Amino acid sequence: MKISKITVENYRSIRNVEIDASNFNVFVGQNNHGKTNFIEAIQWFYSGSGDLSVLKNSAAGAGEEISVELEFSGVQEGIAQISNADNQQKLKNVLGESDTMRVKRTSSKAKERHLYNPTEDKWKKQPCGADSAFNNCIPRFEFVEATKNLKDVGNYKSTTPIGKMLGGVLAEILEAEAEYVKFREQFEKLFASETSSIKQKLKEISGQVCDHLKKQFPDCTEVDFMVQEPAFDDLLKNFRTEVDDGVSTTAEEKGDGMQRALMLAIIKTYADQRRDDALGRSFIFFIDEAELHLHPTAQRQLKQALLELADGHDQVFINTHSSVLLTDPHDQQSLFRVAKEAQGETQIAKIDSPATKHEVIFELLGGSPADILLPANFLIVEGPSEVEFYKHVIDRHYPDRVQIHVLPANGDDERQRQQVTAVEDLLATIDRRPVYRERLTMLFDKPDTGKEQRFEDFKNSRRHSGANDQLFVLPVQRLEDYYPASLRSQTNLSQKVKLARYMGRNISKEDFETHMPIMFQALEHCWTNAYKD
Repeated sequence: MKISKITVENYRSIRNVEIDASNFNVFVGQNNHGKTNFIEAIQWFYSGSGDLSVLKNSAAGAGEEISVELEFSGVQEGIAQISNADNQQKLKNVLGESDTMRVKRTSSKAKERHLYNPTEDKWKKQPCGADSAFNNCIPRFEFVEATKNLKDVGNYKSTTPIGKMLGGVLAEILEAEAEYVKFREQFEKLFASETSSIKQKLKEISGQVCDHLKKQFPDCTEVDFMVQEPAFDDLLKNFRTEVDDGVSTTAEEKGDGMQRALMLAIIKTYADQRRDDALGRSFIFFIDEAELHLHPTAQRQLKQALLELADGHDQVFINTHSSVLLTDPHDQQSLFRVAKEAQGETQIAKIDSPATKHEVIFELLGGSPADILLPANFLIVEGPSEVEFYKHVIDRHYPDRVQIHVLPANGDDERQRQQVTAVEDLLATIDRRPVYRERLTMLFDKPDTGKEQRFEDFKNSRRHSGANDQLFVLPVQRLEDYYPASLRSQTNLSQKVKLARYMGRNISKEDFETHMPIMFQALEHCWTNAYKD
């Protein structure tokens, strides 16, 4: 059984997000844009614990709920893995023969989860009799946080993966070992029997202690020293993990990369062990910054290991800042971009085109042309609105053309600098790699009144032959005024980037080429001068 769809509403920075999940899922985005919030929303679905006043999105109204819904696929196979026939039947009574299952938790009843009944088209409280079977059927949640260290996973405690593995294994071995059974019987005879000389001596000592204690507390009538049978936990409390990678040392003495790799290996082994346990057949792994402390070569090896994990019963979700985890394609993976938009609202969108993937990798490598290996060409524009518009137009209408990179001169803020200065700063970076100098294309808005001379000075500073042929200037001072009026009238959007996204998603190829000719000519120029395979 695996998660096929996730829907999150009003959880922290997430207002409304819905994604279709694959076996291996990679989420990429800047810090503080909501990647960890998404993972923690799934964690809340599993646990239902947390301060709702803190977890609820600040923009949500009083009547709006936190809601996290998971849709599972392969449900009948998951039910079949439950060895207890009664538990199997409890879930079948709820789900029938359906192979999908929708379950959600909301803040109005945070201690309950509800199942969707497709026959009645209603959400119903999960039957209490099926609760145990349900928990043992759905994938087990394992969250490997970026801040988690080896001790949290590798130390022997009842709550850690290594503790659960070793404790369970040792208990089974000891219970089946005849010598241990004899030892336990003899131990009880020596220490628990009332006729035991050891027991008598302990009582004598207890009496003496009690006599002394009565002098301070007269109400005390008895002190008894009990010798408990050794617990399995006590046998493992002092164990240590050693790793031999050419130099044999304890795991704690290895570097951060080795420790994190060992931690993930322990968790993977735990998953393998649990697959033989009737209480749970699969895991869902959420890993925050999986690449932490790992060299790019090790990151690629880690990805391959996790892909093998996802190729079986388990499922993997990763938050990352690493381009390595995005670049290599795989038929089981889905890539998602996490970004905050207006009012700090987190959006998650699938990276489903080469151009978008190229853009994301470019950002991960530092957002500088010096950091990226030879895109076919650059089209420099003034701000993120032009980038957003061009991205959708290219994806929809020109997917087979050579891949170029549309680069905003102003970064994230359309207001921050004068347009010509911004382009000059960006060109200074590209000119350090002059391979693009005579190939790239630049698109400007019409200069503001009073700034025409600044633009002319810029044009005159471009000295190589054909330099001015690289410049394209819109007949208007704002991109918003260049959109076809008929399409512009169909929306009330005013925020520039959202409007650009809407126009890019809805404008026809004919309208773009006919009514926005300068932008089309700039694009054609960029393609014509791009490097060809």
